[in-house]
Amino acid sequence: MPSSPSPDSGTCIRVAIVEDDAHFQASFIRAIKAAPDMQLVGVADTRAEGLALLDASPADVLLVDLGLPDGSGIDVIRATLARWPECGVMVSTTFGDETHVMQSIEAGAAGYLIKDSTPGRMTDEIRSLAAGGSPISPMIARQVLQRFRHAAPAAAPGTPATAMAANPSTLSAREREVLGFITRGFTADEIAALMQVSHHTVLTFVRRIYSKLKVSSRAEAIYEARSRGLLAD
Repeated sequence: MPSSPSPDSGTCIRVAIVEDDAHFQASFIRAIKAAPDMQLVGVADTRAEGLALLDASPADVLLVDLGLPDGSGIDVIRATLARWPECGVMVSTTFGDETHVMQSIEAGAAGYLIKDSTPGRMTDEIRSLAAGGSPISPMIARQVLQRFRHAAPAAAPGTPATAMAANPSTLSAREREVLGFITRGFTADEIAALMQVSHHTVLTFVRRIYSKLKVSSRAEAIYEARSRGLLAD
């Protein structure tokens, strides 16, 4: 059941929801409508309706459930990033198993929360995601860390750190450019002006950099980039 955009304008975070559970959907809607800096721009109950939302103006943040009655929310995540590349996708679901977590992250989700959040926490996480962060439930974070810890190969004695790191080519040219600006201390607005792109485009690049480097802050991104040899001297 697609909803109509609010008449409010300004710098509000535009939020869309794909959620089939009536209780959680109503809770999300109340929290977003009560937040003065947010605007609800679309609501869908199913995978098909979620995909149909993508024909409207882009949202800044999409909350999506994985267990939809006519398919998987993973399809909505992939389609969202293809149609709305600047939109941050946050999974909100009862599925906390490793398979669903990793599938969501691989599909492009930048946040992952289990449905135990208070309205206040939910809106805080939406703000974090819109600002370029990657909010994630502690239980999910632990699973992700364990997954990468088990998958990481043991380094042979004397092996350079860069040899164990991801190939620098995993970052696109534009992502490396943004990373360089981040390292030099530029803000998102300053980077947007220098690259002649929108503020939200810069935040999208930042989210992708954080995701690829497996970090959640500017300091961690700079450290990882230097240790992997991704930055010019």
